[in-house]
Amino acid sequence: MYYWSFFGLQCFVNMLRSIAWLACAANAVAQFNIIHTQYETSPPVYPSPNITGVGGWIEALEKAKAFLSQLSLEEKAGIVTGTPGPCVGNIAPIPRLNFSGLCLQDGPLAIRQAVYASVFPAQLSVAASWDRSLALQRAALMGTEFREKGSHIALAPVVGPLGRSAFGGRNWEGFSPDAYLSGELVAETVIGIQSAGVQATTKHFIANEQETQRNPSTRPNRTTIEALSSNIDDKTMHETYLWPFANAIHAGSASIMCSYNRINGSYGCQNSKILNGLLKDELGFQGYAMSDWMAVHAGTAAIEAGLDMNMPGGIAFTSASPSYFGGNITIAVNNGSLPTRRVDDMVLRIMTPYYFLKQDINFPPVDGYTPKIGFFPAPNYVKNFTLGPTVDVRKKETTRLIRELGAAGTVLLKNTNATLPLKRPMNIGVFGNDAADLTVGQYSLSLTGGDGNYDIGTLAAGGGSGTGRFSSIVAPLDAIKSRAQSYGALVQYITSNVAITSGALSTLAPLPLDACILFLKSWASEGSDRVSVLPEWNSTTVVQRVTSVCANTIVVLHGASANALPWSSNPNVTAILAAHMPGQETGSSITDILWGDVNPSGRLPYTVTTAEDEWTRNIVNSTELLGTKDPNAWQADFTEGNEIDYKDFDARNASVKYEFGFGLSYTTFSLLNITTQIVVANASRTPNPAAPILPGGNVDLWATLARVSATVSNTGNLTGATVAQLYLSFPAEAGAPVRSLRGFEKVHLAPGEAKTVVFELKRRDVSYWETGAQTWRVPVGEIGVGVGFSSRDLRLKSTLRV
Repeated sequence: MYYWSFFGLQCFVNMLRSIAWLACAANAVAQFNIIHTQYETSPPVYPSPNITGVGGWIEALEKAKAFLSQLSLEEKAGIVTGTPGPCVGNIAPIPRLNFSGLCLQDGPLAIRQAVYASVFPAQLSVAASWDRSLALQRAALMGTEFREKGSHIALAPVVGPLGRSAFGGRNWEGFSPDAYLSGELVAETVIGIQSAGVQATTKHFIANEQETQRNPSTRPNRTTIEALSSNIDDKTMHETYLWPFANAIHAGSASIMCSYNRINGSYGCQNSKILNGLLKDELGFQGYAMSDWMAVHAGTAAIEAGLDMNMPGGIAFTSASPSYFGGNITIAVNNGSLPTRRVDDMVLRIMTPYYFLKQDINFPPVDGYTPKIGFFPAPNYVKNFTLGPTVDVRKKETTRLIRELGAAGTVLLKNTNATLPLKRPMNIGVFGNDAADLTVGQYSLSLTGGDGNYDIGTLAAGGGSGTGRFSSIVAPLDAIKSRAQSYGALVQYITSNVAITSGALSTLAPLPLDACILFLKSWASEGSDRVSVLPEWNSTTVVQRVTSVCANTIVVLHGASANALPWSSNPNVTAILAAHMPGQETGSSITDILWGDVNPSGRLPYTVTTAEDEWTRNIVNSTELLGTKDPNAWQADFTEGNEIDYKDFDARNASVKYEFGFGLSYTTFSLLNITTQIVVANASRTPNPAAPILPGGNVDLWATLARVSATVSNTGNLTGATVAQLYLSFPAEAGAPVRSLRGFEKVHLAPGEAKTVVFELKRRDVSYWETGAQTWRVPVGEIGVGVGFSSRDLRLKSTLRV
């Protein structure tokens, strides 16, 4: 049918009072004739709910109110609008009130542009560890570095993109395409960052699932082609994409960053259903909604739709590209088109986390290292800020944690005849362009995918705003040589894939190669999506060449995942390790695994296939829309609903090479004695609508209704860890995937040791979203329960009837 998109409806409501009403009207009219058959428009949600301080923020809110009472209108506008400064994003100081401003810094694995700071494993590696404790420790140590560098706000963590498509360019910045796994780990990450007194910014809200056309573009005839619209139904929104954001808000995330893309036709940073309705009303969010950089396309319309902070405040702060906020806010308030109370709420939402985390007390000054950042030329942008010295925030405990987590996030996929751990091989071959030290600098800021995807150099972090500047890095080849030399072994190596495929293996000394370790990589960066899920740099031919001379080839994969591995059944490939993006200690982490200092315990947070065409691509690409003149041609219909990654393969009953949750160990484990327990007898089908709405939503959703327990035993000869996993299969009433992860526990066991794991099932874990009633509902009938070591290795079965 034909209808106005949600963006059009919002704009119509706000058109006459919007600062940017002309642009708003043009967008609304442009969408008038767009056809969407399976998605309904959402009604506008106004006004923007006010902060109340629930969830433990009431005392901080009172301090924010006292601060607010002293501000002029212009100063209020300054609090909500970015300004030039030394950080990636800046809120200007107000010296008369002893407010030194706010420093916002990227990103999810490091203080991106800093020197003398650590580069942690990517969230992808955290997800592969399936370890809540390590996620918390990583976040706390990372938050400490942000604080010591004078950054009030970390632009992290990431659960958008979630990973709808394996080809998504920024999936590695997030955790996993499974909403439950991502939700558990994002909560730990928010808690860890904020335990250091730094505000967490969970991003990008929401359905931000591809890089291609994430922003508007302009054709040569000056026609504006709007950003991609993620068209998503209400059930999928709640059960998949909103799920981990609820965890982050429940954990107390200070900020939520809205996304570049449109959602059902409306830009994410001015979508009142998303910001006012879902975020601030349904989820009870008490913090502030921050824009992504240059994701704001309107002033009053965006503000009334729920946006609280405009970053970076303009493109370059020139008369040609001013902020939609800033001075426009004072004009709008003075002419009556924007209520003062809305601006006051924006300020209170920004300042309450500041006081809650005690950032007004002895917060370190912004680090003195101020390179050219983002859009602003040095050194003029530091004029209003007091800078401290350049400090070294690296610590031994942080280095140890990075090394440990890098190993914990490494997944052993294949280990024929116990090839690993290595048993002191004397002639070792190291091959592949991922083995060597960095060769094109220590920093991959590229937003186009270009400058980081070079030939020779290990890949320990992806590119774009989620990267980090390596102050140090341990390359795999260096770590292997050091280990081999400790017992007198010979290491021969070729790190050029081009040379390997061109016959360079013939230059090796004619000695029997006891073990060959082949390092392959898959680049990914903000700004572009992956063209292929095969490891790059002619990897298939490289594997063929190396295995032709080495019958004991161990393949190590670094970089973006998931991957297709067409050579995984090659008998000369005796072991495969998915090592992901381990950060600065990458070489040490993989050497610990290879020689058995660490027993691998990582598990796949996604699915691995043999061939690329086994994946549902789920990316709208430029080839499909080449030369389009339709401003609204870019439409991504989420027709698959909740069925992404393993849920998609299950729905199609498709075979996979290595399933979600899979991973091997150097020891073996068993599962016994499943039991189920109903905690709340005769629980209501739906949460009490009169129950309080706290951060994370209706409090009833977070109440435990049932428990499942099982006994895990180490049946092997080595100490190790495994991940017990709980999956639920819902009755037909729920319209749910074949199975969904609803619990996991990492268990460390000595040989012969056994432990009982208990999975707490909250109301939302056993519910589905009922669109008609707009509530979560526990289904009638039996819920299937499976406990195992992967999504397709469920060794214990039972049922629940809640």
